[in-house]
Amino acid sequence: MAAGPRWRERLFALYFLSHVPVTLLIDLQPLLPAGLHPQGLVELLSWYAATFRDPMMLQPPEWFKAFIYCEAFLQMPFFPVAAYAFLKGGCRWIRTPAIIYSTHVATTLVAILAHILFHDFSGSEHLGPQTQRERLVLLSVYAPYLLIPLLILFTMLYNPHYNAAEKRKRK
Repeated sequence: MAAGPRWRERLFALYFLSHVPVTLLIDLQPLLPAGLHPQGLVELLSWYAATFRDPMMLQPPEWFKAFIYCEAFLQMPFFPVAAYAFLKGGCRWIRTPAIIYSTHVATTLVAILAHILFHDFSGSEHLGPQTQRERLVLLSVYAPYLLIPLLILFTMLYNPHYNAAEKRKRK
């Protein structure tokens, strides 16, 4: 494989490896019964929500909950597979699953980012962003989860290593 995409594969592997503990320990908390997570993790989520003014993680709207279910049942099983493929490097078989994953995640992030930018959080039970600066800070937390999947998508679509048409033997 060409040296060009190797730094990207390492970035993608790190992205997927980091997703496993974040998903299991933080992101799934709104779906699970209270008391299931250790108190320290509950406090960490509360600190995050207060610091970055993210009420969606403490009291998610139904559409956001649907995205968390997708993360739990569709994305979570893919994380170790993708991490393996990108750590190993040169695995062309990851192309189609990575395109599906990155398209799905980028689509969900557009809705989340629009909500952060345009929703009126003044009626939220938990403190949400009120100023443009607070909205941009929260946006910066979610932005990598749009940008890296877009980089994955463009790599899978346009990098010659992943996009090369397979040569078939003619008899």
